[in-house]
Amino acid sequence: MSKNLTALAARKGKGLTNNLFERIANLSEDTGAPDKEGLKRIAEEFLVGNANVYGTATFYDFTRPENQGKKAYVCNGSACLLAGTQDAVKAALSKHFQPNEIGEMCCLGRCHENSAFHISGQNYSAKSATEIAQIAGGALQDGADNYRVAHIGTPVLTAPFPELDECRTAIAAMLQAGPEALLQTIKASGLRGRGGAGFPMAFKLDACRKAPGTPKFIVCNADEGDPGAFSDRYLMEQQPYAVLLGMLIAGYAARAERGVIYIRAEYPESIAVTQETIEALTAAGLNGDNLLGSDFSFHFKLIKAQGAYICGEETALLQSIEGKRPEVRVRPPYPAQEGLFGKPTVVNNVESLANLYYILTQGGEAFAQIGTQRSSGTKLLSLDSSFHRPGLYEVDMGTPLAKAVESLGGGFRRPVKALHIGGPLGGLVPVHKIPDLTIDFESFAQQGFLLGHASIIGVPEEYPMVQYLEHLFAFTAHESCGKCFPCRIGSVRGKEMLHKAQHESYKIDTALFNDLVDTLAKGSLCALGGGIPLPVRNAMTYFKDELEPYFS
Repeated sequence: MSKNLTALAARKGKGLTNNLFERIANLSEDTGAPDKEGLKRIAEEFLVGNANVYGTATFYDFTRPENQGKKAYVCNGSACLLAGTQDAVKAALSKHFQPNEIGEMCCLGRCHENSAFHISGQNYSAKSATEIAQIAGGALQDGADNYRVAHIGTPVLTAPFPELDECRTAIAAMLQAGPEALLQTIKASGLRGRGGAGFPMAFKLDACRKAPGTPKFIVCNADEGDPGAFSDRYLMEQQPYAVLLGMLIAGYAARAERGVIYIRAEYPESIAVTQETIEALTAAGLNGDNLLGSDFSFHFKLIKAQGAYICGEETALLQSIEGKRPEVRVRPPYPAQEGLFGKPTVVNNVESLANLYYILTQGGEAFAQIGTQRSSGTKLLSLDSSFHRPGLYEVDMGTPLAKAVESLGGGFRRPVKALHIGGPLGGLVPVHKIPDLTIDFESFAQQGFLLGHASIIGVPEEYPMVQYLEHLFAFTAHESCGKCFPCRIGSVRGKEMLHKAQHESYKIDTALFNDLVDTLAKGSLCALGGGIPLPVRNAMTYFKDELEPYFS
């Protein structure tokens, strides 16, 4: 059935021209949720069942019936939660909107300043009720934010990007040299995916190139909405050519002629800048047929996501683009063999792709000399408001974490007991372990943590760890695609137990809780259910004394 729906989405939607997912989303633009008659018409047009289309529409935060009539959204991400700013934001917004007109978003990428909310298609970080009143009334519409950007070592992603004419010259040289030479350059760089798994990019590109079937796709996963991370925002808004030209370069290496960038709806500024950049590339002859007179064609397509953290998982993302409920696919087959619309596809995140222009122009060996032997290149760090100098920082792989905390972040502006690094599924690093870590994949894995997106959130000393663990389970429960029962049920049970332990005369059975966490780790289909055990186990190990009163 799933393959039939994939084929229908490709045929009736003419690939990406008349995209089923976008058609469903468009029905929600004015009211916040699609009407059933509109969904029925789309189902008939695409020859799929009403239940399939309704199941898709009711999954996403911004197309489900509960979103009907929402006018303002408050960020509920981990950084804003720990900063303690959001109750005041809700209280101020409630003076201008009815309770049923206020929803939630996660996360808006304002982790460096908090107090984040969204109104009329734009994000804000207001610091006072007066400012919120001006925004709600339409008197203040500038939501632009500013954050510190700096680096230690080699600036690959934070350096000024070349002018478009210089980029055209570099791409022309690439087209002359051929895809095999490009693949060897990428392989020599040692570039590994920056989304968390650290998989070698050259291997995926080569596998896609060799796989039978056309068209082939490059998909930029710009929907990895880890609360605490705003590196994707930085790249799409301040280095958009690096991202899009990285997609083009990847496409040439894999012989893919279609590039899809799937951007979170929570990042409206990123969507606007990316669309403008695509138009500029079109005018420069770097988007369309026969680029710069060659036999290589590449076409960009921007898709606005509709609010689902699970779409940061590559197979759920592909399901979403196809207009299906974004449930995780069982692998194999892997996307490089059978991906978007059943065709060979490479999925990489924003930061991974943004490195490719540097590798193309400076050489694979130059990139490999940065960082460590197994973790080459640089890494972007997102430091939240718990630091004296929050912001976006680039460091060479292998840089001591303590150096990033002290030299870049300026230390903590409030007492912190742990750093949550790598998003909600990343490791909880107690402050005494900071000197033991360097910023690379191996160091974090060896110490029992995860580098992931390298978002760094400070957990205040006074914030109860049991309450934070409940928040993580609640996040997982809300974002689960529901396909596998360990994640669908286990996340809810974990949240329930932790909540009862705080508010009732109930103590959690330690053996039962450990069994639950073990089942999530071993039985979940993807890294959502499979990843939540990491910070939970870190907390149980390093904050045992604090958590002990809640367990038996």
